[in-house]
Amino acid sequence: MSEGAAAPDDVPPEDRRSIARDSLAVGLATGTYGVSFGAVSVSSGLDVLQTCVLSLLMFTGASQFAMVGVIASGGAPLSGALTALLLGTRNTLYGLRLAPLLAWTGRRRVGAAHLLIDESTAMAVTRRTTAGARVGFLTTGGSIFVLWNLFTLLGAIGGTAIGDPRTYGLDAAVGAAFLALLWPRLQQRRTVLVALLAAAVALGMVPVTAAGIPVLVAGGVVLLVGLLARPDEPDRPDGAAR
Repeated sequence: MSEGAAAPDDVPPEDRRSIARDSLAVGLATGTYGVSFGAVSVSSGLDVLQTCVLSLLMFTGASQFAMVGVIASGGAPLSGALTALLLGTRNTLYGLRLAPLLAWTGRRRVGAAHLLIDESTAMAVTRRTTAGARVGFLTTGGSIFVLWNLFTLLGAIGGTAIGDPRTYGLDAAVGAAFLALLWPRLQQRRTVLVALLAAAVALGMVPVTAAGIPVLVAGGVVLLVGLLARPDEPDRPDGAAR
């Protein structure tokens, strides 16, 4: 742990309960959608064990859906794995942001890498302290990991008989929960402009790219802006003098 970093136990009990409540809500929305992945994976030719191992080891929804999609269309498993790897590279951008925020080293950092997904990142970066970020990251990532794998198993066993969660609007619930987590970050003019630019680029890529690619491109836009931004011009609240 870096010098001066607070431990997770330093988080006030009321804040810990609030984080846990939000994390479980996001975990339930995201994890339930694992039913769809389980059913799609089995119908694409993978068996129940292969489907469950994929969720346990890969644990990133977009990449998992991309891989089974390639296999279902007749593509080679290697092609599916490369497609999944391409989509998963966006997590590298998350890692660059979270590494100094969480301030973990050694085995803790290696273990945390497996929980590095959209939702756990969002829950961590909205916290004001290292302690809060750690609790948010672990509770969100952990709850989603457990529920995603549980519902993947249920979906794989039940197959398409269980039905597609999109019928009940659960796919929209996942996106809505993620947006709700990010909303508190949109407090500076530059942040809002970068978010709008990334969203516009992502929407423009939707008609011409495969699923998951627009998110990766949007992440590249944010990274590019971060690299080009002048360090002597920090974000200022709207209306602040320049």
